[in-house]
Amino acid sequence: MIKIELPKPTVTITQREQVLKEGEIEIPSIHGFIDFHQLPRDKGGIFMFYNKNDELLFVGKARKIRQRIKKHFEDNVSPMIKHRDEVYKISVSIVDEAMDREIYETYAINTLKSKYNIDKAFFR
Repeated sequence: MIKIELPKPTVTITQREQVLKEGEIEIPSIHGFIDFHQLPRDKGGIFMFYNKNDELLFVGKARKIRQRIKKHFEDNVSPMIKHRDEVYKISVSIVDEAMDREIYETYAINTLKSKYNIDKAFFR
């Protein structure tokens, strides 16, 4: 049996309100998230969406992680379209190799039993 260990999250962001001090510029929120700038722009990896109860909602992978996560909140074809309001926390792990991303994504979906991944779920 092959032992797979998921990489530790590199970045985790949560929904939060922006508290402005005098003279500060407001950062536009995307579904309550204002910290997208912390996500790597040109790195690949896997990401996990969690709700307020820390339940895993969705696992995904991307060659450019920030763009892909933003698309989940902006696209009309995202598998998360009906569940965007549930997402409270996003964890990102940088994974350079495409094959590794595929393995980690499938492994996380099935061992952590993500709620809204349908295509790669073997446990249903």
